[in-house]
Amino acid sequence: MQDQDFTTSFFVDQTPKTAFDAINNVRGWWSEEIDGNTNKLNAVFNYHFEDVHQCKIKIIEMIPDQKVVWLVEENYFKFTKDKTEWTGTKIIFDISKVGNQTQIKFTHQGLVPEYECYNICKDAWGNYINNSLRNLIETGKGNPNGIGKPQTENEKKLGSKTK
Repeated sequence: MQDQDFTTSFFVDQTPKTAFDAINNVRGWWSEEIDGNTNKLNAVFNYHFEDVHQCKIKIIEMIPDQKVVWLVEENYFKFTKDKTEWTGTKIIFDISKVGNQTQIKFTHQGLVPEYECYNICKDAWGNYINNSLRNLIETGKGNPNGIGKPQTENEKKLGSKTK
């Protein structure tokens, strides 16, 4: 059977260490509304976006400049029948040197097309990873969801799905 987890990847000219540090700066590319430590093995952090999406994530693997793995311990979606769809899934960042570039491969293991949130979530992850995280790695500035900032396109999409 073909792997159906959501995966996307990109290449940058920066070092694996720069990519690793940016990935662990979750507030710099995903959301400023993160509570907890995002750069220590076994740390737990909480993400929330208004009353639309909340999750509790544990960092279960961390190999400097190579890999980061998160386990979604709890999840709540306002816009799906199964409010806990992500619970038990893993979010994996693989970092590798390919020639003179660094490849970042993102996999949300368990985010599969059968999930009600799949299309919205793959679009949101695609933007966060390929745009916001990439920009953070390349320029030092990502485009995370903000506290008190105007909505990003992802927030607008999620908000429109809940009305």
